[in-house]
Amino acid sequence: MLVLALILVVSLAATRAAEGEIPTAADFAACNGEAPHVVKAGTASPTTGDHVRADTARDGAMTVSSPDLTGRAIESSDPQIHGMGAEGAKHATYQAAYRSCMRRRGF
Repeated sequence: MLVLALILVVSLAATRAAEGEIPTAADFAACNGEAPHVVKAGTASPTTGDHVRADTARDGAMTVSSPDLTGRAIESSDPQIHGMGAEGAKHATYQAAYRSCMRRRGF
């Protein structure tokens, strides 16, 4: 019984911490730096959503900002694509690699 209670307390604490996480400029930079290497290695698998977003980015319809000196980045309420480099967002495989990196970072 004590072990179950301990597991419950730990899982609730971990859930609360994860819900409060907000990606930072360091997260964006790390994933934008990693994505080209993953694309080159051919280990990313784009989804239909990645292809649709890439088409939208190529048409210039995605919201883009310049949050810092790293260049232009995608603005989105989806933390797995927010902060993605605008040029990379034009490629579905880059998006898949970026999303995967953000997921590993807890977003």
